[in-house]
Amino acid sequence: MSRLEDKVRRRGRRKAHIRKRLVGTSERPRMTVFKSGRYLYVQVIDDTQGHTLASASNLEKDLRSVKSTIAGGQQLGEAIARRLKDKEVSQVVFDRNGYAYHGVVKSIADGARKAGVQF
Repeated sequence: MSRLEDKVRRRGRRKAHIRKRLVGTSERPRMTVFKSGRYLYVQVIDDTQGHTLASASNLEKDLRSVKSTIAGGQQLGEAIARRLKDKEVSQVVFDRNGYAYHGVVKSIADGARKAGVQF
């Protein structure tokens, strides 16, 4: 098994351990983060209905200038918070998706908090 496969497998185990307890409801949906090698993705999901309420990514046309850095994560967090305000959602449960809570993942959460979303 290569180092990359082992790293992905360990993140999958952490993700499953976290998801055992985290459930997004209509009142308090789940905000989840995914990092690829080049892009950042944030989704807000209502697990009871199985719907994505809002999403943001630096792959989108209006957010393409946002880099996959700590500063870019802050901007992405603020963008998802604006979209949640349009949907009148003010509280979420944060799902770090198996990633360590530092760097870009933490900056996304801080950006959303700064824009008024409560965790």
